Amino acid sequence: MSLVLAIASGTSGTRSITVGDEHTAPFVGSGRVRVLATPVMINLFEAAALAAIEHLLPEGHQSLGTHLDVSHLAATPVGMRVTAIAEVIAVDGRAVKFKVSARDERDLIGEGVHDRVVVNVAKFDVLVQEKIAACKK
Repeated sequence: MSLVLAIASGTSGTRSITVGDEHTAPFVGSGRVRVLATPVMINLFEAAALAAIEHLLPEGHQSLGTHLDVSHLAATPVGMRVTAIAEVIAVDGRAVKFKVSARDERDLIGEGVHDRVVVNVAKFDVLVQEKIAACKK
């Protein structure tokens, strides 16, 4: 039986943070300048995508990130608020594609595309456990 997703193009989600020391490049190990780290911006994109669609998925299913193609366009200092938006632009079978963007209080700081795939959690966990078992041999 094929999974049919009830997710419309244009569906969107947001996530925001106020940049703290724990969100900076030196803290996460991605640079030395005390501004929002690119990996944290990426995490916001993924969290916004989850906010957009997870509540629409069938019981026992969740989405997993499979691809990101983003640009980090401007620095955001500690203390500024950042909001990421993920908007569904395509659904193809179990695959969902998002347009993502992030803004701080002054600038567009990042944008790009993000792909996720919807999986049956129980079936996915079997594959993960098989991989763990194979590595123990």
